[in-house]
Amino acid sequence: MKLFNHRTFLCLIFLISAAIFIPKALAQSKFNLYEQTSETAGLIIQYGQDTRAIRSFYSPMERGRGGFGAPSSVLNSPEQRKRLREVDQSYLDKLAKLDFNAMSIYGKVDYILLKRSIEDDLLTLSKEEKEYNAVKTYFPFADKIYALEKGRRRGATIDGQAVAGQLNDILKEVKTASDAFKKTESIEMPLAERGEEAVTGLKSRLKSTYDFYKGYDPMFSWWVPEPYEALDSALNAYSKTIKSKGKLTTTQKDDNSGIKGVPIGRDELIRQLDAEMISYTPDELIELANKEFAWCDKELLKASQEMGFGNDWKKAQEKVKNSYVKAGTQPELILKLYDDAKTFITANNLIDYPEIADETWGMQMMTPERQLINPFFLGGRDIIISYPTNTMQHEDKLMSMRGNNPYFSRATVHHELVPGHHLQYYMNSRYKAYRSEFRTPFWTEGWSLYWELLLYDKGFAKTPEERIGMLFWRMHRCARIIFSLNYHLGKWGPQQCIDFLVDRVGHERANAEGEVRRSFEGSYSPLYQVAYLIGGLQILSLKNELVDSGKMTYKDFHDAIMKENNMPIEMVRATLINQPVTRDFKTKWKFYSFK
Repeated sequence: MKLFNHRTFLCLIFLISAAIFIPKALAQSKFNLYEQTSETAGLIIQYGQDTRAIRSFYSPMERGRGGFGAPSSVLNSPEQRKRLREVDQSYLDKLAKLDFNAMSIYGKVDYILLKRSIEDDLLTLSKEEKEYNAVKTYFPFADKIYALEKGRRRGATIDGQAVAGQLNDILKEVKTASDAFKKTESIEMPLAERGEEAVTGLKSRLKSTYDFYKGYDPMFSWWVPEPYEALDSALNAYSKTIKSKGKLTTTQKDDNSGIKGVPIGRDELIRQLDAEMISYTPDELIELANKEFAWCDKELLKASQEMGFGNDWKKAQEKVKNSYVKAGTQPELILKLYDDAKTFITANNLIDYPEIADETWGMQMMTPERQLINPFFLGGRDIIISYPTNTMQHEDKLMSMRGNNPYFSRATVHHELVPGHHLQYYMNSRYKAYRSEFRTPFWTEGWSLYWELLLYDKGFAKTPEERIGMLFWRMHRCARIIFSLNYHLGKWGPQQCIDFLVDRVGHERANAEGEVRRSFEGSYSPLYQVAYLIGGLQILSLKNELVDSGKMTYKDFHDAIMKENNMPIEMVRATLINQPVTRDFKTKWKFYSFK
């Protein structure tokens, strides 16, 4: 009897323990599952792979290059565009059949993001086709080149002599089209760029075909090289002619800066902001930036006064700039600044430094050519350091050293490495990697910028010189919003943007020119420069909502953002607060108070 009671007691203990711990274990298992996937994740992966397969197959293939990865600079052919639209529509149909209401918040967010991505791609393809149709009369020979390349994809046996004749005929058409086009006074810059893209794409497709057969098909190798070389040269010249005829749009201000870009206008800015889930107009964002700038001005004057320069903040900033280290020692400084930030962040229990992430960031030195566009260091997996080289002019050397002084650099080393971009690369490859399809600069740059805002609030800058260093970059991000949006609204020209950076932020002039050139002639999207501060303020607002209220710790909050991966921050918020959402979700989050 005693044995029975003892066993009964043990069974009861086991059952009670199971009742307590098994649900917890199941909940933990479910949480770990959603760290990696959702009900829509499989469809996202399939969509990404299918569109990449289409883009790769219908693009020119470099000789000897296997696998996916078509050159992104080659314009879609009409056939390629048609197939991409068909694939997009097929996935919209698949999404419509899913049981949205039965999904977790993670599946719903992924559903919304995939639908948004497909719809945006359809819009982009439609715009591309409209522009292509507007300029295709300038290259009536295009279909003949597309047809040649189409046969190459499946290795069609061809008549080398006949192909040589075709290429010779196309050469005559190119010369005729080029002579006629030279009489054109000008065309709108966006159309000129689209025309150049189209002809350059035809040139690449022709080369792909030529490289496939040359040396392998005896008759092709005997007949085709000479007419191919002549046609390739003519296409190259024609593409440059088309680009040279591009004229400034009515919204673009001409000046003597030598910087040329294409302002996209108010309607397109609003469309892109909506696609990025930013529920503010361009004018509201400029107002926001000016409000933040005014706060920076007050902080800057306090620091200037503490340094003994009164309200002459430019003299205080000048002293900070001249604190630069001697040539050759900047990498050593970068390591020290990284360690300073790490010590502060860990002491304040803000985030954990993953061992491998902390161990494996590297250093590179930036070329002098690249420094013309990127005068400050860049980061990601590595930090790419801007500092003078022996080939630079004396004045350029000094500007590089002054612009990358220890106080300016102290504010941004952590932006580039851990907990900034390097940590993003580390975490993005380990958690919900499929969300790379939804990559946005508002998350990428916003996260790194958020750490600058947070560390300033936490007292990372202890001296007035350190505050001036951090404020320089904060003012710079305010200025980016103001000058880039005013440019795309057609209100400012590039020279006005350069002067604004010099006068209001304190940039070295060469560095300001590099910044503006990077903004309008580089490969950045029109909203990229806006994304830094706006994305940072979004995450700061979310921190105020969840951490300051006591609902999450700093570590839990930061870990959750990293594990949700790269996507619009309004959707990060939806997952963290388990927000009710619908299939046709529209952006509406107001994360900033103008009061």
